[in-house]
Amino acid sequence: MSLIWLNLNNAQETRHGLQIFNSLFMNNLDSIVAYFEAAFREEIKKIGQTVPQRLYEPVAYSLMIGGKRLRPALMLHAASMFTKSIDHVLSAAMAIEIFHNFTLLHDDIMDKADVRRSLPTVHKKYNENVAILSGDAMCILAFKYFSMGNEVRLHELLPLFTTTALEVCEGQQFDMDFETRDNVIVEEYLEMIRLKTAVLIAGSLKIGALLANARQADADLLYEYGINIGLAFQLQDDLLDVYGDPDVFGKKKGGDICANKKTYLLLKALEACDEQTHKELNNWLLKSDFEAEQKIAVVTAIYDKTGVSDATRNLMRSYCDKALFALEKVAIPANQKNTLIAFAGEVMERIK
Repeated sequence: MSLIWLNLNNAQETRHGLQIFNSLFMNNLDSIVAYFEAAFREEIKKIGQTVPQRLYEPVAYSLMIGGKRLRPALMLHAASMFTKSIDHVLSAAMAIEIFHNFTLLHDDIMDKADVRRSLPTVHKKYNENVAILSGDAMCILAFKYFSMGNEVRLHELLPLFTTTALEVCEGQQFDMDFETRDNVIVEEYLEMIRLKTAVLIAGSLKIGALLANARQADADLLYEYGINIGLAFQLQDDLLDVYGDPDVFGKKKGGDICANKKTYLLLKALEACDEQTHKELNNWLLKSDFEAEQKIAVVTAIYDKTGVSDATRNLMRSYCDKALFALEKVAIPANQKNTLIAFAGEVMERIK
């Protein structure tokens, strides 16, 4: 999803210096990203200038280096499906993006990752202690932004945001637990990525809809759409780690392989391979001293041999079909669903 800046002549009003776009333009996620990015970068500047700067400068760095802004864009779009004015959803959208980046910052520390979005991770640019504390501050900032501007519905939506945030942490713990287990099964992995990845996408859509006073049933259907799209999204991440272009994807190729991550590809390969290949794959999983490029090449060849890439894409298609089935039942005109229909296709084909 490319980031495009809209012609400001399309703005229909200005509030606090922010261009508010006609709801027609909100039918395009790129347009929403641009709308969100303009507002968010102003907030990031304020955060970066807050004292003590040693705490907040890494926060601003983490947020400023970008990303897809997928979750806030989906929240804002979900709101636009039910109302014309979405500016009151911006603070909640910022909260979701800040929380998401907090989880990435701490994930990078735990994974000992050096690169995020083609730039040094926070703990590499600063140091680990700074990164931990700045990540803590980001988590708190997320709740601060979520509570701004929507006080009337806060009692209803805060439990949803809190539950979602806790589920993301639960998913991360399961992911960490899997690192020391050799008996992880596919079903456990899928539940882990539902928690770690999908619930935040689903929660973003549901919160956006509820902030636009959508019916509970429609908000629940968008949540179901988001869960299934989130599962497909993470499976594509698994594929891109092995088969993607690192210059485009923004991460080193084969990082999951080198870290023995229990991905869908690895678990399916262990299920599908013959006895000799199973032994070879396990030997590589047990090695603590290895040449990264050699391990990546051997394991990738096993993935190719066992056809796990096709199996992964087939499962992704199944989740996308479930997402579209849920979307079809949302009680709004069909043309207002086109963006989320198109997004499902983009998830299947994304390269970064």
